[in-house]
Amino acid sequence: MDASVESQKDGLGSPWGGIKDLVRRKHVDSAHSKRSDHHNLAKALTVSHLIAVGVGSTIGAGVYILVGTVAREHSGPALTFSFLFAGITAALSAFCYAELSSRCPSAGSAYHYSDICIGEGVAWLVGWSLILEYTIGGSAVARGVSPNLALLFGGENNLPSFLARQHFPGLDIMVDPCAAVLVLFVTVLMCCGIKESALAQGIVTAANVFAMLFVIIAGGYLGFKTGWTGYELPTGYFPFGVDGMLAGSATVFFAYIGFDTVASTAEEVKNPKRDLPLGIALSLAICCGLYMLVSIVIVGLVPYYAMDPDTPISSAFASNGMQWAAYIITVGAVTALISTLMGSILPQPRILMAMARDGLLPSFFSDVNKKTQVPINSTLATGIVAAILAFFMDVSQLAGMVSVGTLLAFTMVAVSVLILRYVPPDEVPIPSSLQDSIESYMLRYNRDAQMISGEDPERSSSGDTCRPLLGDKNVSVDGPIVEKPEALSWRVLEKIGLGALNEENRRKIAGWTIMLICVGAFILTFASSNLWLSSLLRYTMCVAGGILLLGGLIILTCIDQDDERHNFGHSGGFICPFVPLLPIGSILINVYLLVNLGVGTWFRVSVWTVVGVLIYAFYGCRHSSLLNAIYVPKAHADEIYRSSGEHPYNNRTLV
Repeated sequence: MDASVESQKDGLGSPWGGIKDLVRRKHVDSAHSKRSDHHNLAKALTVSHLIAVGVGSTIGAGVYILVGTVAREHSGPALTFSFLFAGITAALSAFCYAELSSRCPSAGSAYHYSDICIGEGVAWLVGWSLILEYTIGGSAVARGVSPNLALLFGGENNLPSFLARQHFPGLDIMVDPCAAVLVLFVTVLMCCGIKESALAQGIVTAANVFAMLFVIIAGGYLGFKTGWTGYELPTGYFPFGVDGMLAGSATVFFAYIGFDTVASTAEEVKNPKRDLPLGIALSLAICCGLYMLVSIVIVGLVPYYAMDPDTPISSAFASNGMQWAAYIITVGAVTALISTLMGSILPQPRILMAMARDGLLPSFFSDVNKKTQVPINSTLATGIVAAILAFFMDVSQLAGMVSVGTLLAFTMVAVSVLILRYVPPDEVPIPSSLQDSIESYMLRYNRDAQMISGEDPERSSSGDTCRPLLGDKNVSVDGPIVEKPEALSWRVLEKIGLGALNEENRRKIAGWTIMLICVGAFILTFASSNLWLSSLLRYTMCVAGGILLLGGLIILTCIDQDDERHNFGHSGGFICPFVPLLPIGSILINVYLLVNLGVGTWFRVSVWTVVGVLIYAFYGCRHSSLLNAIYVPKAHADEIYRSSGEHPYNNRTLV
């Protein structure tokens, strides 16, 4: 019997009503799940590999410039506190990533978590935004290599001609062969295997870290020798005030983007419950420590107002008679760019693969090479597109679009943690091909329930009495249990007691509260960031948004978290602390940064989003692996699979 079924429950108290396709959710991979050979990734990564990937993806060449720009314009000598506060802010998202990655260790990162906790529609937008982020981010990083590499050859004119940039006046474009070659080289490296890729990134990252350690040690020596002149200022440690320091934190926050790359490799980690949280936490801690130490040294060597905004570290050493240090710093910048490029290319193929597994993209992207056990087609596609962009386009003006994908992912991960704790999915999608097994199981289940309650199963099966077997639909036991597709969305079976009714109300309250928290965060940040609004309207919106946020925090703090959270996904991993305060804080900060991106950035992102919506509407939605799903109570899913004799996670079934 053919059936096209969607769940009638969205797990959040149904605030979105009939938008069923957008809120259908997949299930967490089993801890013992096996896929066919063309979907298997290698389990090869350890904590050391994850730290190399995390640090390498996070510490880019931007830190060699940010210290000068932020110190001059925002924080002054308080630059260290700007990096510290930004690191603490990034840690809010890192805690959320750590819990979800250890509970749901499959490829796809924020896309995967959103598809499990929120719904397919939001997950598609997150995945689509991340594709844009990694493509543009990788291309922009690659185009930054050749100018820095030229410094090692004594200037741009001394760079070998086959690598030097060439300008074509007729077409008004500046091609960059070095960037394209570098992207293709990194792509080939990524195709060799995840362990080989992580090892190579670790080597490049080590060179960058040694360059930063040189800055810290040699700069510290110079600082003690010269008396730390940068701190002997009449304006004090906070020349721009605390507001300036916080403004500097908002700027350097993006220097911490990259630790989420660790989560994208979750399926390839040997011990994800332990190693993923450690990899995320340690990589973020190392980056924060290096940033703070570098900033302490540099702002102490040169007064903040005298810093060179383009080459602050090199000029600081040159002013103290160490011009030769510029070569070491340049090597650090080049290796930082290469490592960041590897961190941009690594996660995107895995996101493409995860979306293809779910049917939202062609299956071409989901194939995994049997020898190297990497998603070879997705990796090649990612590398070729990034190389073309890096060769022909100066994508620096599109850099703001990179931030949208990251901040959107951070926001949805925080929302997913709240959903996991308060309203975890209580239904499991099962392929419609197992409909006969579902009917057989439900017959046995209802017969046992009737015997326990003292009823006569023979009398009930005579056809005179109809019982609500599936959802709210009354069907006769004599007839087919599944009469219509609309009846195939299961709810809690009959005979729920008062406790279950209270639990349903708790879930509804929690679901609506989570949604209103997101609305409140947007209203508050939008009103506080747009000075063109009238004062009365701004204050009214700020008060309304603040009430929604504070009220949501109080409600979630007072009501109990769902007991099922202990059994959600792979239990026994990292548990995010201070819930609901920490995820709500993460949502507020990330939404604030999203709102404050430029209008031009949002216009370009809107165009990309429209393209994504059209692809989802005409392809993804119609080919989704959840299209014909029958949602059953989680407690009955394993028994149904056992009775059918099929493994729930074989091939491209509903995960």
